[in-house]
Amino acid sequence: MLRVKLSVVYALLPAAVVLLLAGCSSAPIDKTAGMSPNAIYADAKDEMNTGKWDTAIPLLEKLEARAAGTPLAQQAQLDKAYAHYKAAEPAQAIATLERFMKLHPASPALDYALYLKGIITFNDDLGIFSAVTRQDLAERDQKAAKESFESFKELTTRFPDSKYAVDAQQRMNYIVASLAQYEVHVARYYYRRGAYLAAINRAQTAVSDYRDVPATEEALFIIYRSYDAMGMVQLRDDAKRVLEKNYPQSEFLTKGRKSDSDPWWKVW
Repeated sequence: MLRVKLSVVYALLPAAVVLLLAGCSSAPIDKTAGMSPNAIYADAKDEMNTGKWDTAIPLLEKLEARAAGTPLAQQAQLDKAYAHYKAAEPAQAIATLERFMKLHPASPALDYALYLKGIITFNDDLGIFSAVTRQDLAERDQKAAKESFESFKELTTRFPDSKYAVDAQQRMNYIVASLAQYEVHVARYYYRRGAYLAAINRAQTAVSDYRDVPATEEALFIIYRSYDAMGMVQLRDDAKRVLEKNYPQSEFLTKGRKSDSDPWWKVW
């Protein structure tokens, strides 16, 4: 009885092995095979519209290859960059945009590519921790902010009539203000630790490199306070005169702070 059952099993083994090997050797099915470029793009857009960035990206890559040399392939590249950005893959997004700009320097969508690159490197989303740390762009690494500024600057210079130019200019203004505030943030750090010369140097950078920004007022105040702390009376008085001339109603001189902030030089 047992012998019969074993013989049946042995008889079935070759067929099972063949089926198993056939399954292992079969290539993945390309669901886009036979689809037109427009149909692939429609599917990719559907995935993007529902936030399925991970599934949209392979479709856009297929489309880029399938429609090479056409405007649809260019659109696929731009959409892929955006999808990478939304999927929290900024490096891939930037690489895709740089490749697009290199391959299509005369594209009518070049202004959008520059704008999207600026948006990606603008990187002002601090997430849930911003409410806890009260951290803003001025307190973070400024490399990305400078790269973002350069993208927006190129956009507004080359395409002043672009529909993205106004927003790009506003973001540039914010970046300039934040870069100046970053210098003040560092100067404040040095002042709190008694490194008054270093505080003066960083505050002077904010004054000389960035004009007409809110941070200038506090930068001048830090210079004034630092000279005062070092007992350099003449330079202290010179700094104070400059502050009073440019900000005659400055609350830093009367309160050591703005009305909506703490007097950092007393508290810290």
